[in-house]
Amino acid sequence: MKATGIVRRIDDLGRVVIPKEIRRTMRIREGDPLEIYTDRDGSVIFKKYSLLGGVTEFASQMCDTLNRTTGRTVVITDRDSTVAVAGAPRRELADQAISPELERLMEGRQIYQHKAGEAHIPLCAAPGRFSLDTAAPILSEGDVLGCVIFAAPDGAPEGGEVEYKLAQSAAAFLGRHMEN
Repeated sequence: MKATGIVRRIDDLGRVVIPKEIRRTMRIREGDPLEIYTDRDGSVIFKKYSLLGGVTEFASQMCDTLNRTTGRTVVITDRDSTVAVAGAPRRELADQAISPELERLMEGRQIYQHKAGEAHIPLCAAPGRFSLDTAAPILSEGDVLGCVIFAAPDGAPEGGEVEYKLAQSAAAFLGRHMEN
């Protein structure tokens, strides 16, 4: 896929400036990790790196366990998309981009729980029937890596203290796991 080509010079420290338009389109934020690949034909490829991408199987098992324990829909995300899902159709939630509202919530680094009468916060950027019930950001070494979410179809019963504590514990566990 050759959609855009821009020529940039490398400075004496080896830095390359990625234009703002490309960073915005690719949702690359300041401080985001990037992988750098080289190709046989001499190409240099920058790819967004997700720390949670390496623990997809582990995250899936955690989602399954939380789903079996509570009977609720559980989703684990990285900073851009859903990584693991249990309790909902995979086609509907797997590998979906997260909503801008969820991004802002994660950046706030606080646990969120929906309260009766509040507007629902959508889980995915694409229109869908699932919204956030309880969400706990996954923090590792001070960085937000993703989020553990109990999601609910619009109009479903609200979670309580159990979901709050489980999301908090799972997020803390994943954060500590990523530090090791």
